[in-house]
Formats: sequence, structure tokens, C-alpha cells
Amino acid sequence: MEVVEEFSAVEVISRQTQTNTGDPAPMRNTAWIFGYGSLIWNPGFAFTRRKTGYIRGWTRRFYQGSTDHRGVPGAPGRVVTLVAEAEAVCWGVAYGVTERSLDSVLAYLDHREQGGFQRRWMPFYYGASDPPGKVCVYIAAGDNPEYLGPAPVSVIARQIRQATGPSGSNVEYLIRLADSLRTLGVTDAHVFELERRVRCLGTSDGTGEPGL
Repeated sequence: MEVVEEFSAVEVISRQTQTNTGDPAPMRNTAWIFGYGSLIWNPGFAFTRRKTGYIRGWTRRFYQGSTDHRGVPGAPGRVVTLVAEAEAVCWGVAYGVTERSLDSVLAYLDHREQGGFQRRWMPFYYGASDPPGKVCVYIAAGDNPEYLGPAPVSVIARQIRQATGPSGSNVEYLIRLADSLRTLGVTDAHVFELERRVRCLGTSDGTGEPGL
């Protein structure tokens, strides 16, 4: 697991305290983990607070291969990673964890996201009048061996429709993500178009609507 711009728990919490002053329940005195994929509905760790917000300059894309969760070697699934895009924003959920629990939470996530993801710290925006906080984000860059990269939407949809792995079907992952974004009030054209295509594939090949 490669770590980009690594800080200790004390450093992260100290920076939050110094840079957040507006929100009556601000992001200070807490370390934060940003989820934009399965962490939205399944963080898998204890947290003290939860905030909806976004990071700037990144967009969510089904470009990362998965052979340990939603696919297998030789038949990888696709999961989301973040791709740099100057004017983009990516909405998701930030989870607050205590200094005492941060090391164990990061160890858990390092194992969960070991298939090509790198840990980074970056600004998180959650209120129009509040300065950004710092969040930990797991991103799979294009140079990792599991990376599948861009493809026509029809190709990605068919890969998702066919893949399954130890954590369940790739279809389940896609539909849970789409449902979670709708619950947050977030529109993501890439995710929603893939959901539509996958549902059409489920109907057209005689299997009915892809379910959970």
C-alpha cells in the first residue's frame, strides 16, 4: 500500500483544528475518511460523525478492476476510482474517527483497498461558508496492475453484468452505489447511465431485472 502525502493522526487532527472555525460542529479534533464508492453504504468501521460533501478536481469512474471483491482473476469486475478532471467535483461521505482509532481504521482500509488503491489526503468541502477539512481518500491510479481504464459504456456495462467475486456480484455494487447516491441527492451521469445499461442487459438477455 503506497501512501501519498502521509500524516500521523496527531498531525491530521492538528491541521483540522487550525483550519476549521465556521461550522458549529466542524471537522476539527477528528480525522476523516472520504467514501465515494462502497464506503458510502458499507464503511466497515466505527465512526463518530458523518458528513456529506465533495472533493474538487476529481470525477468518479468505473475504471478500476477488481479481482478480490467484485470479480476474480481472469474475470475482473469493475469498481470506482477517481480520475483527475479540472472542473469536476465528486460527492460522497466523510466519516469522522477518533485519534485513538485512526491507525486501526487505516490498517483495515489498507487491507480492504489493497487491490491497487493508494491513500491520499486532500481537501473536503461540506458547507458553503465553511473552510475545507482534510480527508483521507483511497484512489487507484492508472499505473496499478488492476487498472482497466476507460472503455465504451456498453463494454463496461457488460463486464459489470457478468462479473462476481468474494464480496458479491458486480451488479450489486453498481446498484447499491446508484441507490446510495440518490439517497444523498447526488446525480452522477456516469454511474446512472451504467445502471440503466446494466438493467437493460438484464432484461434483454432473458434474466429479468438484475437484482441484489
